[in-house]
Amino acid sequence: MLQATSLATLARIRHAFFTRSGGVSQGVYASLNGGVGSNDAPDKIAENRARMAAALGVKADRLLTPYQIHSPDVVVADEPWTRENRPRADAIVTRVPRLAMGVSTADCGPLLFADSEAGVIGAAHAGWRGALAGVIEATIVAMERLGASRDRMTAALGPTIRQPNYEVGPEFVERFLAADPGNARFFEPSQRAGHAMFDLTGYIAECVHRAGIIQFEDLGLCTCAEPERFFSYRRTTLRGEPDYGRHINAIALAE
Repeated sequence: MLQATSLATLARIRHAFFTRSGGVSQGVYASLNGGVGSNDAPDKIAENRARMAAALGVKADRLLTPYQIHSPDVVVADEPWTRENRPRADAIVTRVPRLAMGVSTADCGPLLFADSEAGVIGAAHAGWRGALAGVIEATIVAMERLGASRDRMTAALGPTIRQPNYEVGPEFVERFLAADPGNARFFEPSQRAGHAMFDLTGYIAECVHRAGIIQFEDLGLCTCAEPERFFSYRRTTLRGEPDYGRHINAIALAE
């Protein structure tokens, strides 16, 4: 697993950006696939998630991930939920110890947040749709409602697809420019006419800073560029593979 230095130094905070290594899944899911939405064997997913929960110091049923819908929606977690009743959202916040907040990714941006002084943590799934819709800002507001302060918050961005591997079409670019003409700075010309290379991580960083979070760390890793280390939806699509694994990125508050 990978860690952000900024979060690792905080009292009571446990976190991890898990890679694809260290699990029991096979084939395209090898090996630490945590995505319950994939077609991997349920028992292998359960074992993988139990290993991740143990690494975070929580019981297997206390590693929580939502049913992600690329939205700005945030939920507050007070107790464990099951796979069947997990909420539809793209971010989770809590102030309950030994409850791990997680999001699954395979190119989108995983953001982990913490205000260790207030004892409030959060996790957000920031794909382009969610980021554009405001999931980052909504997560920060939800944490503030639990007693956190954005002046004290630390945010860390884990492995995410990077601009050299993220080609988008003209409709995509137009959507961002319609929201803010200044978003043009997050696009560079592609070799294909009418297409562009999108800087998702740059856009996420801008959203975080604009929200007033000063302590921000980007691990600087690209999911699409390292097939042995990371799962990637974009890479899977280009290769014509039948499915792909999902990373779990999670944070927990110790007692």
